[in-house]
Amino acid sequence: MSAGPGLRRDLGTIQSYAALLGILIGAGIFRVTTEEGALTGPSVILAYVILAVPVLATSVGYSVFLSTPLGTEPGGEYLHISRTFGGYRVAFIGAWLKVISYLGALAYLANALADYVIQLSGGALTAGPHRLPLALGSLIFFYLVHVMGVRWFGRIQVAMCALLGLSLVVLILPGLTAIRPANYRPFFARGASGFLAVLPPLFFSYAGFESLAQTAGEVRDSTRRLPGIFLKGILATAAVFILITIVAFGVLPLDRLRASDAPMAEVAAVYLPAGAAAFVSLGVIMAIATSLNATMLIPSRLGVMLAGDGLAPRWLGAIAGATGTPVLGLTLTLAIAAALLISGQLSLALTVAVLALVILYLLHSAALLALPRRNPALFAAVTAGIPLPAQRAAAVVSMIAMAGLIGLQVMRDARVLGSTSFVERLSGRSLTSVELVVFWTALGFVMYALARRARRAQ
Repeated sequence: MSAGPGLRRDLGTIQSYAALLGILIGAGIFRVTTEEGALTGPSVILAYVILAVPVLATSVGYSVFLSTPLGTEPGGEYLHISRTFGGYRVAFIGAWLKVISYLGALAYLANALADYVIQLSGGALTAGPHRLPLALGSLIFFYLVHVMGVRWFGRIQVAMCALLGLSLVVLILPGLTAIRPANYRPFFARGASGFLAVLPPLFFSYAGFESLAQTAGEVRDSTRRLPGIFLKGILATAAVFILITIVAFGVLPLDRLRASDAPMAEVAAVYLPAGAAAFVSLGVIMAIATSLNATMLIPSRLGVMLAGDGLAPRWLGAIAGATGTPVLGLTLTLAIAAALLISGQLSLALTVAVLALVILYLLHSAALLALPRRNPALFAAVTAGIPLPAQRAAAVVSMIAMAGLIGLQVMRDARVLGSTSFVERLSGRSLTSVELVVFWTALGFVMYALARRARRAQ
C-alpha cells in the first residue's frame, strides 16, 4: 500500500546532499574517532579507508532500489526487502531495530550537542545544571522544525551544512601544515587485535548513510536524483573523515586526544587563533545539529510505511494536511527520545545501533542479490546505470564485510560476557549489543505477531 500521497516533495538535490552529509558528518567523527584511538592509535586513519569500501558497496543496493518505483516512497530498506521477498516479517524486524537505533542516536546526539555548547560557552554553562535542559531544548527545536514542514527541514539543513563546510576548511587546510609525523608512531598502538576491535564502533561514523532513502517520498524526481547522490555523498564524506583523522592524530599526541572532552576544538587551538578555533567549535556543533535534524526524520517516515502496510496503528501514519508532515509520528519520536534522556537509559537503545544497522545492511544487500530471481518485475523497472555484474559484486562484498563486522562485534561482546555477570552488566547499564539486539528482536517478533493479528481482524 502506498503511504506517501500526503507527503510533500519539497526537497531538491542540494537539500538531499545536505541531509546525507549532515547525518554522516556528525558526532561519530568528532567523538568516536578519538575514543577508539585509545585502542589502535593513528591507524584509525586506515580503518576509515578500509570501511569506506563496504559502505560504498552497500550503497549500491540503495541506488538500485531507489531507481525503481519504490524510490518514490519513504520506506527505505523495509520497503525494498519486503517487496523483494514478498513477505513482511524480516523487513518489519529490521525496521523495528532501526527505529530503536535511531531513537537512541537521537538522544545521544542531543547530549553531544549540549556538551559542545557548554564547552563553547567558556564556563558560562556547566554540565550539571545545563546539559539536560540544553539537550531537551535541541530535541524540541528540531521537532518544531519538522512539524512546520520538510521544506523548513531542508532550508535549515542546508544553512547548517554551509557553516559546517566552512569550519571543515578552516580546520583541515591549516591543520595539514601543523602535522608532526612523530605523532603517528606507533601507527598500530595495540597491534592487529586492537585495530580489528575498533572497526565495528568506527563504523558508527558511516552508519546512517541509508537514511537518505527515507526522504524518497519528499524529494522531487527522487528516482533520478537519489541514486547518484548516494555515491557522490559517501565519497565526499569518506574524504572528510580521512582528512580529519590525519589532522587530529598528526597535530596532537594520542594521550591528549584521549583525555579531551572536545578533541577537535583542542586540535584547532594548536594552530589557529582564538577566534578561528572557536569557529571550528561552532562547526562541530553544526555537524552534530545537522545529524540530529536528519535523524529526527527517520522514525516517523518508517512509521508512515508500517501504518500503510497495516503493521502499525493508522494514526502513526497520519499526515497533517496543513504541513504535509506526520505530526503524530514526530511527536512520538520526540517523547521517546526525551524519555531516554531524562531516565538516563540511553544505552538501552543506542548500544544496539551499530550491530542492528550492520545486520540491516546485510539483509538489504541479500535482497539486492536476490532481486532478479525473487521479483523479476521490480528488477525490470531498475533504471540505475549499474551493470548487473557490478550489482552482484557489490552485494557480495557488502554481505561479506557486514558478516565480518558482526563477527568482530560478537567476539568483542563475548569477552565482556565471559568476564562479567548479567547482574553486573544490568546494574552498570552496560548490557552488550548482542544481548540488547536479542531482547529488542524478541520484542519485535511479539509486536509483529500482534500487528498481524490486528490486521487479520480488520
